[in-house]
Amino acid sequence: MTGTELPPEGESRPVAAAGGAKPGTKSNGVRKASAKSARTRAREFAVQALYQHLVGRNDAAAIDSFTRDLSGFHKADSVHYDALLHGCVNEAPELDALIVPLLDRKLEEISPIEHAVMWIGAYEFRHCPDVPWRVVINECIELAKEFGGTDGHKYVNGVLGGLAPQLRAPEVEADRAAGKAR
Repeated sequence: MTGTELPPEGESRPVAAAGGAKPGTKSNGVRKASAKSARTRAREFAVQALYQHLVGRNDAAAIDSFTRDLSGFHKADSVHYDALLHGCVNEAPELDALIVPLLDRKLEEISPIEHAVMWIGAYEFRHCPDVPWRVVINECIELAKEFGGTDGHKYVNGVLGGLAPQLRAPEVEADRAAGKAR
């Protein structure tokens, strides 16, 4: 059967995702909402909340209250969201101290979205050992793709890729030894 013929009655033709994207993703490669885990959703709400903190200098408690009223928040892991928002705000100087040596420009020149995403990555490296380091990086890349600038995800990948061996040395080394990472 060529691509123009109809399949025999009762059979169906496989349907490719739009633009050749993987199943469960949009044409730009970002996961569809229905394919997102509660933790992924928590990170999405956290990056938006941290953006409000970085740009508007809003208080974490006020941001938290506002964010919990947003549509779809009930599908997020609220415990993980709390840890990310309040942990990143409370540890901002320490997280920045980890990130700054890996930057090729001043922190003030980094987009607030990429800054927030890097905070999330650094925070999860430090406090969420149940999340594998490669998952932390992949989730942060997805956040930067969805909310950040065109190539912001590449910058986030580079910085967090440099931070992982510092904060998760045994895990990174084990993956390198097993051929799962460079």
